[in-house]
Amino acid sequence: MLLGPRQVGKSTLARELLPPDSPNYFDLDLPAVSFLLEQPLTALQHLTGLVVIDEAQRAPQIFPVLRVLADRPNNPAKFLLLGSASPELSRQSNESLAGRVEMIDVQGFSLNEVGREKADQLWLRGGFPRSFTATDDEASMAWRGNFTRTFVERDLGLLGFGFAPAAMSRFWTLLAHFHGQVWNASEAAAVLGVTPRTANRYLDALEQTYMVRRLQPWHANVGKRVVKSPKLYLRDTGILHWQLRLGSLRDLLLHPKMGASWEGFAMEQVLGAFPGVDPYFYGIHSGSELDLFFLHHGKRIGVEFKRMDAPRPTRSMHIALEDLQLDQLWVVYPGTRRYALSDKVECVPLGEIGGHHA
Repeated sequence: MLLGPRQVGKSTLARELLPPDSPNYFDLDLPAVSFLLEQPLTALQHLTGLVVIDEAQRAPQIFPVLRVLADRPNNPAKFLLLGSASPELSRQSNESLAGRVEMIDVQGFSLNEVGREKADQLWLRGGFPRSFTATDDEASMAWRGNFTRTFVERDLGLLGFGFAPAAMSRFWTLLAHFHGQVWNASEAAAVLGVTPRTANRYLDALEQTYMVRRLQPWHANVGKRVVKSPKLYLRDTGILHWQLRLGSLRDLLLHPKMGASWEGFAMEQVLGAFPGVDPYFYGIHSGSELDLFFLHHGKRIGVEFKRMDAPRPTRSMHIALEDLQLDQLWVVYPGTRRYALSDKVECVPLGEIGGHHA
């Protein structure tokens, strides 16, 4: 199962494996195909080889049938499901296909894929293929504007979220100003004139459709007053920059959210290089914090993001090393030289992250 936002290239990838006019290719964006899969056993049981089901969340009735088909002896078919995520998709697949399915997150282009010399372009435009490869920054900005409008006005409804488009648009723009900050539903709700519960429902929808990352705080076995609310990041910096109306690198570098934007960009590159880890941040009320913490192959890894030429050790880093018993702390920065700050603390260029593993 390939899971990721719309327009990120899942269908393009599937069509490299199976032509869309094949009788084994089911695109549930097409009404006739949706009708066909209303009787999923009849439609699927005689097929052999690769079967692709695109926008699978639109046919929740297929999941129990897929379990039956997957359990056949000498299984004659393999299934590739594509989904833009939704409550139904995650729940149905977890309940029906446990132990029978591999889930792969598909995000936009990574720095590893486009090359470190294009880091600024990827940061500014984001990783959606059509945004990144646009002829110029203006065309990229226009694509992101159209994508965002279509997503709010059409896609969220198709994915099962029934929100008024104007309200969701205002909420998404507000979230851009929360990017990199601790989430406060009451504060957001007051600005929008809705209840905190409604603000959290909007947030859930954008998280479940891969637009927002809700980074949870780590607070296990630490005898300090720790921050217990999540931090928020728009997962694609191109969408963030469209919401903030930052159309050029110069606009971005002069903007107050520049540092938070680069932190979110670098974080997605790191997490893309370590698929499957559960990410957290660590913050204590005295002010010290660590941008990212995760466990990888039994090691406790901390990451700080610093958009500066030559990062130096800080008191916060020493506190995080001690509180979290870190095995390694990486200070990720936009430079090109890798160097140690102390025994367990190392400055790592962002461009090296794709090939860097603990």
